[in-house]
Amino acid sequence: MPVTLKSAKQIALLRDAGQLVRATFDLLRGHVRAGVSTAELDAIAEEFIRSKGAEPVYKGYVPPGRRGWPNIPPFPATICASVNDVICHGIPSKKERLRQGDVIGVDIGLRLNGWIGDACETYPVGDVDDETHRLLEVTKVCLTLGIEQARVGNTLRQVGAVIQQHAEASGFSVVREYTGHGLGKNLHEDPSVLHYDDPRNTRKILAGMVFTIEPMVNAGSPLTKVDHDGWTVRTGDGRRSVQFEHTLAITDAGPIVLTA
Repeated sequence: MPVTLKSAKQIALLRDAGQLVRATFDLLRGHVRAGVSTAELDAIAEEFIRSKGAEPVYKGYVPPGRRGWPNIPPFPATICASVNDVICHGIPSKKERLRQGDVIGVDIGLRLNGWIGDACETYPVGDVDDETHRLLEVTKVCLTLGIEQARVGNTLRQVGAVIQQHAEASGFSVVREYTGHGLGKNLHEDPSVLHYDDPRNTRKILAGMVFTIEPMVNAGSPLTKVDHDGWTVRTGDGRRSVQFEHTLAITDAGPIVLTA
């Protein structure tokens, strides 16, 4: 499908939304500690986002064209809270309390003045073991390497290839089923951004594109499974997963990270 290219004015509005996402992460960072429930983090994020005149976009969201799960309720929360072996789309809960040594991926999407901001951060809860620390660092580098390839004239394949190469060279694996995506006034637009190498992925990167890069890197197998709630995605082998995500705008001078 054709990609909707964004004007400089539209990119500025998207950056405003992205910066509010960043401010929400900055606020949450001080609350991520052992004993806090994921529902508490969700409530803090929602109150802050609404206080700034924005609205959560995940709350009440059902992905278009979702098949095979006809009775999935809309997503019930402001943030996705993905702890340890949860790859993405974890539902915040009053019962789930963070423990020392956990990791929690927090994915935030919001709409400000009609435009979307979207990003994910994974936080360690206190000190984590050596493998988890390395998984966090490798995934950050994967995101940075992907952003460096997001330049006019390159293909989207180059973005995915460099992410997969670094993750696998480090002894980890990249999730295949969940991808980056274009965004604008809608949360999910073209193009899809794979985080692995696919020779069919030959779409050229153009100035005016706005999309996310959001590698999900697993300590073990890349295989995934979905809980009966239809949302929570876990690693197939129960080992940990880490995700970092930015939204970026492509310009002739290089990518601008809107959520930095």
